[in-house]
Amino acid sequence: MVLDYYNLKEQPFGVTPDPRYLYPSPTHREALASLSYAIRSGRGFMSLIAKPGMGKTSILFQLLSQLEGSARTVFLFRTLCSPKELLRGLLRDLGVLEDCGNAIRMQEQLNDVLLAEARQGRRVVVVIDEAQNLKDSALELVRMLSNFETTNDKLMQIILAGQPQLREKLASHHLLQLRQRMSIFARLYPFSVEETHLYVRHRLRVAGYDFKTPLFTPQAGALIAKYSEGIPRNINNICFNALSLGCVLKQKSIQEEVVRESLDDLDLDAGGADDPDEERPGRKVVDFKMSEPTTVSQQFFGWRKRLALCIMLLLQFLCFTGGRQSPEALGSHSLADETSKNPQAVSSTPAQKSRQHPPRHLERTSDPAKLWAQVKNRSSDAEVELARLYLAGTAVPQNCAQAQILLLAASRRGNVRAANLLSDYDRQCR
Repeated sequence: MVLDYYNLKEQPFGVTPDPRYLYPSPTHREALASLSYAIRSGRGFMSLIAKPGMGKTSILFQLLSQLEGSARTVFLFRTLCSPKELLRGLLRDLGVLEDCGNAIRMQEQLNDVLLAEARQGRRVVVVIDEAQNLKDSALELVRMLSNFETTNDKLMQIILAGQPQLREKLASHHLLQLRQRMSIFARLYPFSVEETHLYVRHRLRVAGYDFKTPLFTPQAGALIAKYSEGIPRNINNICFNALSLGCVLKQKSIQEEVVRESLDDLDLDAGGADDPDEERPGRKVVDFKMSEPTTVSQQFFGWRKRLALCIMLLLQFLCFTGGRQSPEALGSHSLADETSKNPQAVSSTPAQKSRQHPPRHLERTSDPAKLWAQVKNRSSDAEVELARLYLAGTAVPQNCAQAQILLLAASRRGNVRAANLLSDYDRQCR
């Protein structure tokens, strides 16, 4: 009923992490680019930390889809488990169904699988979602997994994704060795007011809305931006309920009062403030002065509220029973690469920022595979040469995002050639 009334092909504010609806905000592009670069560079441990509902899982699925065909990937999300259960789940996803029950034997099996994949030229990437739930003993097992390596490469790369509690765990003294192995700390920040509006428009566009009539009035959109606090899951819940109530009240353009009713139904706290540690640097906080609903308005909406609530509950029930896709199915979607416009997309360790590496000897080659091998050895000349190939689009498909990441990394190492190619990047990719 709601879809027909608003001429939508599908529900734009669903509950599953459908990659088609992922809005590529600057913070999401930066996190994706950082993780992608770390994997290609052969780094061992990475982390992705964000508040609940910020889209961590969607980012991870998109990353895994980009690695499809070039890596063996594992997605673990059952983290309320013992170290042995975590290891058993990892082996099961890698195709080892034999359950010997012996931790030492299971580690030997894992080593055999990793070596077999390495011989075939494939890396193994393991994503552990909701990692804040892991016990310290399980995190210690994760650290031990980094010992699976050859003299040249890590046999397995691990991404720990979780809520801010994960950051607190990694900061504890007894997990110092694990934290020291972390090469990338990617973060997701709440949307700004403008990004919230763009996020809503993006999801409506994917769902087939024609925008002949604004679906939300400016006042309604401002309320959504304010009380959602820029968190995508909150935005989805508010908009879903507002669409349902707006359909009952026959509003083609949803008014401010409808959003207020939806906020009241969701019992969202309007007085909550973002944690200062989670505030994006440079983000401006905009205060909106909203008119309070009048007595007449309250009476007008009050008598229909019970009917609207019943209809919304029915619609939510139908939406939730539509079936959730498994992580494996979602991870198989083909997705377009997103370009990174934020120069901070390449994260580095403090040691890398504090010194410049002298250019290393570069074997003259145009083979992307050989150049990537030299990039792993921190050759800034190889980074510049590989970026030139990505800009030219000859030996490899043109990829401006990857070229920018490589050039920024080479520039940080003091390579003067990187500045010249960055100007080429501005001409070709901007």
